[in-house]
Amino acid sequence: MEAGTLCCPRQRPPKIRWTLAEARFPELRREAEAILREAFLKGVMENGRADTLQIRQVLLLFVLLGMSQAGSESGRFSVAEEMQSGSFVGNLVKDLGLEVRELFSRGAQVVSNDNKRRLQLDINTGDLLLSESLDREELCGSTEPCVLHFQVLMKNPLQFLRIELQVRDINDHSPVFLEKEMLLEIPENSPVGAVFLLESAKDLDVGINALKNYTISPNSYFHIKMRVNPDNRKYPELVLDKPLDYEEQSELSFILTALDGGSPPRSGTASVRVVVVDINDNSPEFEQPFYEVKTPENSILGSIIVTVSARDLDSGKNGEISYSFSHASEDIRKTFEINQKSGEVSLTASMDFETIESYSIIIQATDGGGLFGKSTVRIQVMDVNDNAPEIAVSSITSPIPENLPETVVMVFSIRDRDSGDNGRMICSIPEDLPFMLKSSFENYYTLETEGMLDRESEAEYNITITVTDLGTPRLKTQHNLTVTVSDVNDNAPAFSQSSYTLRVRENNSPALHIGSVSATDRDAGANAQVTYSLLLPPHDPHLPLASLVSINADNGQLFALRALDYEALQAFEFGVRAADRGSPALSSQALVRVLVVDDNDNAPFVLYPLQNGSAPCTELVPRAAEAGYLVTKVVAVDGDSGQNAWLSYQLLKATEPGLFGVWAHNGEVRTARLLSERDAVKHRLLVLVKDNGEPPLSASVTLHVLLVDGFSQPYLPLPDVAAAEARADPLTVYLVIALASVSSLFLVSVLVFVAVRLCRRSRAASGGGCAVPEGPFAGHLVDVSGTGTLSHSYQYEVCQGRIWDLGI
Repeated sequence: MEAGTLCCPRQRPPKIRWTLAEARFPELRREAEAILREAFLKGVMENGRADTLQIRQVLLLFVLLGMSQAGSESGRFSVAEEMQSGSFVGNLVKDLGLEVRELFSRGAQVVSNDNKRRLQLDINTGDLLLSESLDREELCGSTEPCVLHFQVLMKNPLQFLRIELQVRDINDHSPVFLEKEMLLEIPENSPVGAVFLLESAKDLDVGINALKNYTISPNSYFHIKMRVNPDNRKYPELVLDKPLDYEEQSELSFILTALDGGSPPRSGTASVRVVVVDINDNSPEFEQPFYEVKTPENSILGSIIVTVSARDLDSGKNGEISYSFSHASEDIRKTFEINQKSGEVSLTASMDFETIESYSIIIQATDGGGLFGKSTVRIQVMDVNDNAPEIAVSSITSPIPENLPETVVMVFSIRDRDSGDNGRMICSIPEDLPFMLKSSFENYYTLETEGMLDRESEAEYNITITVTDLGTPRLKTQHNLTVTVSDVNDNAPAFSQSSYTLRVRENNSPALHIGSVSATDRDAGANAQVTYSLLLPPHDPHLPLASLVSINADNGQLFALRALDYEALQAFEFGVRAADRGSPALSSQALVRVLVVDDNDNAPFVLYPLQNGSAPCTELVPRAAEAGYLVTKVVAVDGDSGQNAWLSYQLLKATEPGLFGVWAHNGEVRTARLLSERDAVKHRLLVLVKDNGEPPLSASVTLHVLLVDGFSQPYLPLPDVAAAEARADPLTVYLVIALASVSSLFLVSVLVFVAVRLCRRSRAASGGGCAVPEGPFAGHLVDVSGTGTLSHSYQYEVCQGRIWDLGI
């Protein structure tokens, strides 16, 4: 709503130019013009001019009143009373269409008019939770529904959301009779159907849980009829079912039970004693069936509010009248009392218009014979200006930066418990300060800076906020606030060194702390709080650094997220950024290089001879070989590096110890001595290949060696003959053996000669054992050798099948 301009011609009452406010709130216009005209006529002038400050305050009041009617989002929630603190009430994200990040970024909080925090807001989820257990009877008494009003305050931009919380009643109170014993004196000539009042029970619950019904113990004289008084309070009446006879029975007793409507229902009891008296045929009658009086809320205690009067045509005891309250609430009994003889109703406790605006009292006049009459007294409480305005601070921002204009310093609300002009307020601050007040929502205000502040000229401001009502006499409340101006963020964090080198052993445990980076900021407060983050290069599918390392944003500690493998990654580097919490945030960067230290996690792998389960490779050695004769060479590699890849060779087991030896550094298998005719033809060697790691890892390989007696000497393996073979004639056997031997020796000698020649040529060319095709070696398995492993240019030989079937 736009406020109009104020035109004040000299010596004439001011006129107001209205725009939107005139159309929407004409009553505000008429009221504002009346107040301004009255102020003008009373001489609110200085040097022939109207007091512009007072006029501006009045205009501000009605502009704010008009703005307070502007639409705002609202939400309604419901919760049962007596629920524990922390119980869920509702979710602002779901019910009001907000977003969780919006609640967090805008500093959402729940405020109430009475400044009591009965609700709390979880800005991480948007959940509304109870801060304390709510007692509906304590909060609202008999008012139904019981609705509490809250506001959700959000900043940047400032926004208010109206919240109404309905507290549902539970059946936690039983009906209670104020008098546990009731005495009724009923004349014996009372007609059938006569009604007698009984004291009502009080149940603090409302709705279905409130008082519902009355019953009495079985008897033949009376039954209960329930009535409702003007206050909507249920009270019992005793109805006579058959005539009483004083001479037959002068006294009756029974139990009166009050039941509420809860599930399960609660009850309360009182005993009723009926004394039958002789005839009294006239009931008291009030002069007026209804009394209505008005009294100010600040009436003096003990003052007489009203006097009621009744008369009874009977004489003697039956004509003596006593006055009493009938079915009066606890508030009435605490606030008023009645003189039983005179009928004067006097004040015993202070009245508060803001709490109860009127009282409705049923007064009963009872004669000596038990007959009674009723009259209703309505006391209207008139408001007086007895409450000063109240200021409830929702948030304060101090210190504030010097370089930001229109900064919100404080958000607060004002209220006055009075009504009418007594409850209307104006809010102001001194004019010589670089601050201004803005009305935001209903009676909520913000204190903001008018422009950029200069901390060097004024580092601190003392501000007095004054709230004055329009009652007579005027009451005011002041709130003093000290605002400190802070400096700006002009220093970036600085690392202790420009680059860091960290070492971590491979096969580390996940989440291992591998080192730290440190940066300091010369600023103070939030501008000096440093947070750390990783600066990773563009995503590389072969090197996903985001899955390798992480950093603690608070202290700069670096962690390896998973186990590292030296064989796959020897080193990597990334950037680290240190940023402060200033606005805008300043930052600096440093380089971190991580070196992976090798661990002995790979056992040696034998390349030659192959151990793939195929036919074994057999090395041929002539019996004429001298000591140191090269039989073959075991070739192995190790995936590790450094001393973890240094290989050594060892002969673990041999068919004939001492005949062969293995060189520890290159894996060459050589004869250890001269061969003799007594040495076995077939030999099996077990060679161990071991690295130099800690602990060392190893692999083994089995070699088959065949001793050959000169390549011209025929050699034929002798097959095993079954022991169960049928015996033949000795001469026939000898002849067959001789013939077969001659033929076999000739054939074997030719084959051995050819094979030996080929092996010698092959050894002369490559120094190996059996002749096999040659080919290049896989480069990724090769290490620089002087330790028995292969070089990149090494070509190896592998026996892919049997040369001869020698029965090995």
